[in-house]
Amino acid sequence: MPSRFSDWEYPVIEDGIPTKYFWIVLNKDNLTLGRKTDIGAFSYINAKNGVVIENFVQIGSHCSLYSLSTIDNKGGKIHLKKNCRIGTHSVVMPGVTIGENSIIGAFSFVTKDIPDNVLAYGVPTRVVRDLTAEELQLMANEAESK
Repeated sequence: MPSRFSDWEYPVIEDGIPTKYFWIVLNKDNLTLGRKTDIGAFSYINAKNGVVIENFVQIGSHCSLYSLSTIDNKGGKIHLKKNCRIGTHSVVMPGVTIGENSIIGAFSFVTKDIPDNVLAYGVPTRVVRDLTAEELQLMANEAESK
């Protein structure tokens, strides 16, 4: 089966304007976007204080990444490490790093750093377990095929 990323191209990103994939970035100059990323429709990225999305990251639809919270005026860079995955309708708050290969379950509210190679979910998000060697190998194989 051919990879859905075989013809991946860096998306055109205009500040506050939906991409052709229907996600929006504010403060686009503070966004670093890796290769072969997959950001779901209707997601929102506020990069005022910096957002780094490394290669092979997957973000589900309707997710929000806030490097600035206007409710409590907290701010900080968000860093999504290589091959992490964020489930649909999740929210990532300022200053959070999500580790390499880690999976965030749908509808999660991420307020603290998540280490590499774990499954985490909830409101607030908590680490549920380490990913198994088999799961990590499957994720590595999927990333290589992209």
